[in-house]
Amino acid sequence: MAMLLKHVRASSSLLKQHVTRAHLLSRPFTTTEGHRPSIVHKRSLDILHDPCAYEKMLCKCLLSQMSPNKMKISAATLFNHDNLIKSSVILFFQGTAFSMTERDRLDLRGLLPPNVMSPDLQIERFMVDLKRLEVQARDGPSDPYALAKWRILNRLHDRNETMYYKVLIAKIEEYAPIVYTPTVGLVCQNYSGLFRRPRGMYFSAEDRGEMMSMVYNWPAEQVDMIVVTDGSRILGLGDLGVQGIGIAIGKLDLYVAAAGINPQRVLPVMIDVGTNNEKLLEDPLYLGLQQHRLDGDDYLAVVDEFMEAVFTRWPNVIVQFEDFQSKWAFKLLQRYRSTYRMFNDDVQGTAGVAIAGLLGAVRAQGRPMIDFPKQKIVVAGAGSAGIGVLNAARKTMARMLGNNEVAFESAKSQFWVVDAKGLISEGRENIDPDALPFARNLKEIERQGLREGASLEEVVKQVKPDVLLGLSAVGGLFSKEVLEALKDSTSTRPAIFAMSNPTKNAECTAEEAFSILGDNIIFASGSPFSNVDLGNGHIGHCNQGNNMYLFPGIGLGTLLSGARIISDGMLQAAAERLATYMSEEEVLKGIIFPSTSRIRDITEKVAAAVIKEALEEDLAEGYHGMDARELKKLSEDELAEFVKNNMWNPEYPTLVYKKE
Repeated sequence: MAMLLKHVRASSSLLKQHVTRAHLLSRPFTTTEGHRPSIVHKRSLDILHDPCAYEKMLCKCLLSQMSPNKMKISAATLFNHDNLIKSSVILFFQGTAFSMTERDRLDLRGLLPPNVMSPDLQIERFMVDLKRLEVQARDGPSDPYALAKWRILNRLHDRNETMYYKVLIAKIEEYAPIVYTPTVGLVCQNYSGLFRRPRGMYFSAEDRGEMMSMVYNWPAEQVDMIVVTDGSRILGLGDLGVQGIGIAIGKLDLYVAAAGINPQRVLPVMIDVGTNNEKLLEDPLYLGLQQHRLDGDDYLAVVDEFMEAVFTRWPNVIVQFEDFQSKWAFKLLQRYRSTYRMFNDDVQGTAGVAIAGLLGAVRAQGRPMIDFPKQKIVVAGAGSAGIGVLNAARKTMARMLGNNEVAFESAKSQFWVVDAKGLISEGRENIDPDALPFARNLKEIERQGLREGASLEEVVKQVKPDVLLGLSAVGGLFSKEVLEALKDSTSTRPAIFAMSNPTKNAECTAEEAFSILGDNIIFASGSPFSNVDLGNGHIGHCNQGNNMYLFPGIGLGTLLSGARIISDGMLQAAAERLATYMSEEEVLKGIIFPSTSRIRDITEKVAAAVIKEALEEDLAEGYHGMDARELKKLSEDELAEFVKNNMWNPEYPTLVYKKE
């Protein structure tokens, strides 16, 4: 009998563990707010015609749901914050999608057209309106259609946030280039004129000493993801000052659409330390500080105070640094990465996507990825993105060669780096310390027929590289002469990566590359280009090697693993998972990056790879009841399910009226 009882207890314990684990897997932690009813305190025309009142009550309702502890802030107090807009009516307003039950419950019957439209029909109706309004939304002949589309999408975002993300997810291929690169560059350039409603937070040099209290002005009790910029190097467009916040907003739109980060838990941030753009300094309509940029210790003091403030209020937040000029990008990354959950997308995200593309190019040559250390790579550009790619590629090669000091030293011999002054060698004076490890030995390059400062064309002619990688932000740098020189490559299928953004800064176009070199090349770019019809049924595939393939998965994987920091191993795991995403058949056709229409699936798989690596390195602390021990027990399929269940989806919540 005792043995029987012992067996029953053991079985009961195992069953309990299984049930608990299944429960944890099925709980949609991140989507909780969208699945339970929301209490509102207004009805009838007050909802339809008085959005300000509606915003107050819905914001109070929303904030009370963001934590088990109810917010002790009145709706009236919250309404005084400009940032309330994002956390209110736009999330709950459904327009013609209010069900008949909700219309009765909220006294809306008869106040809306009788046809209850499904979300799919709403999307279709929006698309019809969009095509009709594109021309009308233009400011004039100089306002491109892409910017007109951005205006229309932005207005939808202001009215109905759920619908906005439904449209963005459903039409991600069409609209990612509008909310992100390349159109976001145009938005940033014109942001002071486009500004209508505030999104995000602004921390300026004049706020020193106040940031710890300022951070509590943001109404959300929980923030999972921050994208921060200082506006000093927006894409390849230079110093745009406070207008650079457009890039932070665009990135977070993709975190929501691609990674399912809850839009109520994201925060775009601008750190305004001034601008060195003389045009902006003289513009009376410019919205930022009209003073020259802080530098040195004064600059660091502002960023230090910001980091301390946001991590004090939100200890588990992830901060992505975006478009900081090179001189600060590396310094800030090294300053914070071992202390805070942060990464720099320009340095690490660009590097990861480039590594995935480089490994894909090896596969496209019909070779195993382990042959990557044999590739000869000419890199045009030695800024933060270029150096980031070089460091990551060198580490990847070294790991494949044995992961020791000898391998690491040997790997650097595969790179030739060309900047604005030409080929970088040890003979150069005042060489950038970050570029120094990749400076070529003078005697060695002389034997190759090269010299310090040799032109890109000369380097390509003499090296005969497998890969020509552009991260220069100089449009047209891969001239006809440079591409002609690549014809002598020793590779059976050379690869051209014109990775600079936006489109006008791409080193060459897909058409230029294929027209000069034919169809036996691999082509990838940072901004989107159309495939090239080469005739006789041949297609020159243009791969968009955009950071959006990686940064959403890195952020989501870090969030769900609860990793204390974002390690090189986690970033490498993300890049390698992207590199293996394409099938062998696709890769041999020259398709090394997937279509952006598959971005949710890509992000799920990248996030799972990041979680696994965080667990391997013992960095994971778990997420919302699923601790690291439980995460380690998950099979591949269970981990995929865990990731998918924790991705927010744009669904209208059920609204219930309650008298105040």
